[in-house]
Amino acid sequence: MRIANRHFFQLAAPCCGALVVAAAACAPRAPSYHPRVRTLTVTTVPLLVKEQQSLYPFLGAAFAKGGSLEGKEVYAFSPSTLTVVEGDTLQLTLINPEDDVHSFVLPDFAVSLPGNTTTHATYVARRAGIFSIVCAVQAHLPMMSGQLVVLPASAMASADSGGVSPSRRP
Repeated sequence: MRIANRHFFQLAAPCCGALVVAAAACAPRAPSYHPRVRTLTVTTVPLLVKEQQSLYPFLGAAFAKGGSLEGKEVYAFSPSTLTVVEGDTLQLTLINPEDDVHSFVLPDFAVSLPGNTTTHATYVARRAGIFSIVCAVQAHLPMMSGQLVVLPASAMASADSGGVSPSRRP
């Protein structure tokens, strides 16, 4: 009996291996994320600037020598947080509606934003993480900042397929 069992397994093993390979080939594939082109608009916004001193009298002292805003002005990006997925291409429209020069800077990307202009730029979110966006004009730091949140493509795979596995699609 023992010899017969060994003989059976020797004959069955190659067939079982082929069956496992065939079953794996027929199994539903894990959904994957397909990178998208995302069109985003970001505007520079003055929050507390010297030109507002007549509107807000407290700014006179703040911008004066020794004041809390001496040598600074407070601007922002609107929106200040951009969320995309790893691999996405961002078609950026960067609007600077005022006279002051700004910039839009990521760790591996920089765009100058001259006054009264709309600038178009393209950026590919190559890796997941949270990246600081800043204006590199010294007088606008550290207040003029934001963040680019790049979600991992692997975490978005099921969301991209609508949360339905391929084997359950109608």
